Amino acid sequence: MHTWRITILALLALFQLSGCAPMMVGGAATGGAMAIDRRTPGAFIDDERIEWTIRSAIRQDQELSSQSNVSVVSYDGVVLLAGETPTEPLRARAAEHARNVEKVRRVHNELVIAAPSSLMTRSSDTAITARVKTRILGIRGLEGFDGTKVKVVTENGTVFLMGKLHRREADVVTDTARQVSGVQRIVRLFEYLD
Repeated sequence: MHTWRITILALLALFQLSGCAPMMVGGAATGGAMAIDRRTPGAFIDDERIEWTIRSAIRQDQELSSQSNVSVVSYDGVVLLAGETPTEPLRARAAEHARNVEKVRRVHNELVIAAPSSLMTRSSDTAITARVKTRILGIRGLEGFDGTKVKVVTENGTVFLMGKLHRREADVVTDTARQVSGVQRIVRLFEYLD
């Protein structure tokens, strides 16, 4: 048991020295979710790394980060960029940062050309996301369906739905999300299992 503790402490120190502490902490927090996800454990970990790497690249791009609100989500190597940026060149630059990351299979650049959304709008989006997730978790009658397999992101009233689903599951999830107050538009970014 003592050897196990030393090994864990050594790994933690190694990750901190290499700058990977945020990934390790994030990975530990999402370890339970990985157990019930339709992605492989490797894909799950890759997605965490992809998101972290893209966010880091955007943060280092001073012009882009200071003028934009960019949400980055990866699901099985499919990246969603959502939010606002003031110009088309900055929008394209955000997508380029995403495309340059290893294991990114596709980029959905849903950034809108606009000033960054207000704190009030972002708070509203967070509430919409919570309501949509709650409704999806309440779906019954679909054999083998688990609402935790659906990733939900909301930006300025637009709800993005991601995950690996059967078409019937995707239709029910979409219809369920449409019924949530505050949802203005739904964008389906599912990968279909059938």
